[in-house]
Amino acid sequence: MIWNDEFERLPREALESLQAKRLQQVAERVYATVPFYKQQFDKAGVKPEKIKSLDDLRRLPFTLKQDMRDNYPYGLFAKPLDQIVRIHASSGTTGKPTVVGYTKRDIENWTELMARSFTAAGANRGDILHNAYGYGLFTGGLGAHYGAEKIGASVIPMSGGNTKKQLMIMQDFGSTVLTCTPSYSLYLAEAAAEEGLDIRKFKLRIGILGAEPWSEKLRNEIEEKVGIKAIDIYGLSEILGPGVGVECIEAQSGLHIWEDHFIPEIIDPISGESLPDGEQGELVITTITKEGIPMIRYRTRDITRIIAEPCICGRTHRRLERMCGRSDDMLIIRGVNVYPSQIESVLMDIEGVEPHYMLIVDREGTLDTLEVQVEVNEQTFSDEIKVLQGLSRRIEKEIKDLLGISCRIRLVEPKTIARSEGKAQRVIDNRPK
Repeated sequence: MIWNDEFERLPREALESLQAKRLQQVAERVYATVPFYKQQFDKAGVKPEKIKSLDDLRRLPFTLKQDMRDNYPYGLFAKPLDQIVRIHASSGTTGKPTVVGYTKRDIENWTELMARSFTAAGANRGDILHNAYGYGLFTGGLGAHYGAEKIGASVIPMSGGNTKKQLMIMQDFGSTVLTCTPSYSLYLAEAAAEEGLDIRKFKLRIGILGAEPWSEKLRNEIEEKVGIKAIDIYGLSEILGPGVGVECIEAQSGLHIWEDHFIPEIIDPISGESLPDGEQGELVITTITKEGIPMIRYRTRDITRIIAEPCICGRTHRRLERMCGRSDDMLIIRGVNVYPSQIESVLMDIEGVEPHYMLIVDREGTLDTLEVQVEVNEQTFSDEIKVLQGLSRRIEKEIKDLLGISCRIRLVEPKTIARSEGKAQRVIDNRPK
């Protein structure tokens, strides 16, 4: 099903014409209202009236997360506070929070895009949507909430945490759609089993999962253990929150990015040079309808590629390949670029291994070391030592075959790696900074 047929199937030529018009408008708006952008444009020698086509986008400077911190809290707002109806912010665990403000029209647009996203994912009026994204400053909970109400679903605003109660509510209320992080959906299945429940017998049929990178293999694991169709959704608070892009249930292959509101680009994360469709690199997004805090060429740090080929669902908006990691989460170990999702893909192919792991990076002398801690299931853990040694050697070999680096494998008991009720932590990097 399609929520907004007019815009979701807009012919490419018309869609790109609309993008170019909106790009010109937003360039003029931020130049006139946000001193930061005026300074950046002037520094780059670009006047907004020179932005006439989508190709001109590359003439504009990038915006970084640090720019938001440097202008904390309201320095990038393009509207006065009396026109801002809601404020969200990041956790600020690595510095000052990044603060975003929404006008009434921004909220309406966000709600519309979440309605499109839920419909594309297969949710509809009559569904009971169990929303386990966090409410509060984090954009996930409220973003999903209003979109679900827009399509006429019944929303259970659970937020995160209190897993036993989550299970009770899901079972008793007959939830049919689950929204949370991929790792938390697996944790729910595991916690249900500990309570003597089989989550696959609940009425859940779809999981709309996001807020952290996850692999195709992990999707298979979730679909089997939770008994749902697992759909990937993408968003980030600096741009909008959830609903920037979503997979359609027809293809489950790439996330449609709503191009009447966003212009995506892919760049080389090192050089900053633009890359053509199909090549992997860092995603850069320009918002072309946001009023409260428009973003010009925002470097998301997420690694993906643009899929330009038409989708079987009939939507004309291009797709983003599943995020394989973040450029700032990328580990460089002995000169090799390593994303946690690559190691996850190896582990998910090996029988006896659970989808819970931790990467410990350290330095011995001048040499970087990588230890991969992997949980094994109960049956494997009770096997003979030589069986476990064989399993370790196999994991080590397959990681070396894929990445070209050696690592230590440490098999650990079931349920010893910490679970998360939000985004899972996969890496501990102990190397001196």
